[in-house]
Amino acid sequence: MSDREGIFSGDDPFEIARRWLAEAEGSEPNDPNAIALATVDPAGLPNVRMVLLKEIEDAAFVFYTNYESAKGQELAASGKVAFVMHWKSLRRQIRVRGVVSREDGPQADAYFRSRSLKSRLGAWASAQSRPLSSRAALVADVAKVTAAKGIDPDRPPFWGGFRILPLEIEFWADGSFRLHDRFRWTRDSTREAWKIARLNP
Repeated sequence: MSDREGIFSGDDPFEIARRWLAEAEGSEPNDPNAIALATVDPAGLPNVRMVLLKEIEDAAFVFYTNYESAKGQELAASGKVAFVMHWKSLRRQIRVRGVVSREDGPQADAYFRSRSLKSRLGAWASAQSRPLSSRAALVADVAKVTAAKGIDPDRPPFWGGFRILPLEIEFWADGSFRLHDRFRWTRDSTREAWKIARLNP
């Protein structure tokens, strides 16, 4: 596409996303890898929350969570997801819609080991998204886990990654007078080639 130049240039949307994230890492004050992750519950009611994107692979976006959390259960039930990354400092955003698969093998083990000990113990102790009687009860659960698991706990079987395989990726950049630049990459399945279209602001 002749006018897809500058920050939008390239034939690989994952490479463009990595490039934008790298720029954001130099300008965003906190969590440039934060995404607003959207799921849907069994009744069709949407849920959205902030999570941290941990990797942009050659064909997927990866984040980690408790599989028994609300988002984990909703992703398992629907197999579908959407997210947006927005950087105020760059005046840009990336929107993604697609399907998910679990990452609960060696890659998840390696990422879990890379986390701080307190974060690993917290993953074991927290029944994420479920009712909690008090903060004191949570602290007590962490103490019990610490005594039981020691200083090098394995990854919990209920905790791991989700790999987001996009069917749609939209790159958006702020423009003068609200005349923003938007390019949407779409495909009907993860095995097909991308189609690219410029969208109205």
